[in-house]
Amino acid sequence: MKGRALALSILAGAVVSSALALVYAKYESRKLFIELQSLQSKRDAMNIEWGRLQLEQSTWATHSRVERLARDRLGMVSPSPNQVVIVRP
Repeated sequence: MKGRALALSILAGAVVSSALALVYAKYESRKLFIELQSLQSKRDAMNIEWGRLQLEQSTWATHSRVERLARDRLGMVSPSPNQVVIVRP
């Protein structure tokens, strides 16, 4: 009888500890899922920002803008045809 009571109490302890482990695993799973959702949201926001930055870069680097800045800020002009020298190897 004593052995049976001991075995029953050991099994009851195992069931309780198993239940607690299950609850903890579920909690961790939910916590990690929430973190995953947050990180995916941040990734999406960064992808949107990256697209905006690429668009801005392409706007700043247009040929007409670079040429206008070269003329206005640096005083550059296109050479006249008689100033062009063709060098052949």
